[in-house]
Formats: sequence, C-alpha cells, structure tokens
Amino acid sequence: MTSERSDYSAGEIEVRSLAVERLTFFADAVIAIAITLLALDLPVPDGTTNGQMWHDALAHRDVYLAFAISFLVISAHWRGHHNMFRYVTYLDGRLTGLTLCWLFCQVVTPFATRVITGEGAFQLRFDFYVLVQVAAFVTFTLMVREIEVRRLHRDDVPPGIFRRTYLRELGMATGFVLSVPVAFFTGWAYVLWAAGPFLVNLYRRVRGPRPERDG
Repeated sequence: MTSERSDYSAGEIEVRSLAVERLTFFADAVIAIAITLLALDLPVPDGTTNGQMWHDALAHRDVYLAFAISFLVISAHWRGHHNMFRYVTYLDGRLTGLTLCWLFCQVVTPFATRVITGEGAFQLRFDFYVLVQVAAFVTFTLMVREIEVRRLHRDDVPPGIFRRTYLRELGMATGFVLSVPVAFFTGWAYVLWAAGPFLVNLYRRVRGPRPERDG
C-alpha cells in the first residue's frame, strides 16, 4: 500500500511529523507514571527489631515479587515502543487511537498488579492480569502493522525490524496465554511469562540472520 503522505501538503506533513514527537513524549510520561504507581502501594516493612522487620518483609514477598515482575513487564512494553517509534515520522488517526489504547493497558497494569496480589480467587485474578497484558501486546502489534502498511516510517528503517517486532510480541503474548491453564495447578505459572521471550531469542539464534527488506 502506498503512503497517505502524498495526499498532504509539505506544511501538513511537517505538522503531523511534529505530532509523532508529542505523542512519543506523552507515551513516555504515561509509562513513567504507571511505573511510579506500582511503587506507591508497596507495603513498608514494620517492626522494632531487625528480625521483626525481616519477618514482615517476608510476609509481603508476593507483593514485592509482583512489583518486580510488573516493572519488567511495563519496561518490556516501553522498550518495544521506543525501538519502533524512533523510526516513525508520520502520524495518522488510527495510529493515535491504537497508541491511546495501548497506554490504557499500561495504566491499568498497576491496578492489575494489586488485583493479582489479593486474597483468594487466584485463577480469576491471574487471568485478569494476563488479559491486560495480552491486550497490550495485540494493540501494539496493530500499531506496528499500521506503521508498516501505511508507511509511516523513515525510508532507512532497518531491514527486518517489522518481522522481529511481530515475532517478539507473539512470543511474549504466547508466554502469557500458556500460563493461564498452568495457573490452575500452581501459583508459579508466571514463570512462563519469561518463556516466550526466551524461545523467541532461541529461535533467532538457531535460524540465524535472514536477508530481508521491510516496506
């Protein structure tokens, strides 16, 4: 598909290019807020002695673990966004809307983190967290597809970047989806969340570099 930029004047293209920078700054700010929200609800260890504080900290270990995992998850989302949007030079309405949906998932993640650390109904809490993350991965994949199909990127975009991004998002989403049935048998199902990226990296190493041109 040809670029829609040919339908606009040079001035309109410049304005829309500046919109990319503003949207990127906005996304970075939202991600920073989401990560900050994760830390706001962390319980402070209580106790008058070292032993009491250590015991209280261990009592909240699941909360601290959930914080660490969610920090890594949000960071992974941001890294994918950062790696892709450095090549975006043009913005259309669909990409803006998808980006806002993706940011919504990032803002909901701190809430999903509090949900998953609640008492009882572990499977439902776990599934809700997974749903938020899979929605984020799917939305970002649609964003990348919009950038590729509408050619909203620079002409010197690195070869293979779209294929690698699709593979990365698929791998991470697969790890989350596979963890859902496992959560019915063990509370350690979240370990599978790291399996997706690991398998993707393994696949890349086994397959090796492949000549390719995107766009």
